[in-house]
Amino acid sequence: MAWTTKDIPDLSGRTAVVTGANGGLGLETARALAGAGAHVVMAARNQQKAAAAAEDIRRSHSKASLEIVPLDLSSLASIRAAADAIAAAHPKIDILVNNAGVMACPERRTEDGFEMQFGTNHLGHWAFTARLLAPLLRADAARVVTVTSTAHHMGSAVDPGNPHLEGRYGPWKAYSQSKLANFHFALGLQRAFEAAGARAQSLVAHPGLSDTDLQATSVEATDGGAIQRFFHMLAHRTGMTAAEGALPQLRAACDPAARGGEFYAPRFGNNGPAVRRPVLRPGIAKAIERLWAVSERETGIKLDVGAALAAAAA
Repeated sequence: MAWTTKDIPDLSGRTAVVTGANGGLGLETARALAGAGAHVVMAARNQQKAAAAAEDIRRSHSKASLEIVPLDLSSLASIRAAADAIAAAHPKIDILVNNAGVMACPERRTEDGFEMQFGTNHLGHWAFTARLLAPLLRADAARVVTVTSTAHHMGSAVDPGNPHLEGRYGPWKAYSQSKLANFHFALGLQRAFEAAGARAQSLVAHPGLSDTDLQATSVEATDGGAIQRFFHMLAHRTGMTAAEGALPQLRAACDPAARGGEFYAPRFGNNGPAVRRPVLRPGIAKAIERLWAVSERETGIKLDVGAALAAAAA
């Protein structure tokens, strides 16, 4: 039988953090986790939308335990403030879902000078995860789920000499690179956990073609061209609902049988039940190594699991 939210075990006493929890996949992920009893930290940039999303969840689950924390993944200062606030309030974090993202936007830079899609979708989550490592490692067996996209199949591994695609920018090229970076980050983080002997696990998921506000917002706010308008139309007419699209990341986060390094996605590529899919990427070790070096260099933040383990035990 297909895996559904009814298969989520009791999460009472657990703390989950979801980025981009104010709409779409993030909202449905937060709703399901809260419905299973978790305390959910909704980390989101738009506070008005986050407040409305929290009220929406409470209409579904009147006893939902929710907390809203401002987070702008395009700002290292905002990331630091959000992570510090979360870590101070929650010594242990059981689930982190790196869900938020931007898609196929015109070329522009974050406040720290990063290309917006690589900076938000990958570097922002890199910094956020790194700053939450200690509370994640204090949990019995935390899970970090990073959300990629089918676009990762079209992406190229990050070029250390030009990670921000200067002179080579294209909205979909940058988006695909950022989503492949998400894929490599999730698998690289699992390798780092294993090398340090940590109990935490890192998994990757993608939602297939889902009719979410990301599609509509991207079309309205950007100029991704005919391709973007086509996929928006296709998602609206044939895509899964946001609740259905969230199932792969929920399964990665909650299924007791899931293991670190696994990849969850719709069975039929862009549609279907949430299932484990094979990881098929030649040369992935070298790509992960390059991504780690670029991410540390650009953000100035080292993702050191060994040091975080020591801090967690102190």
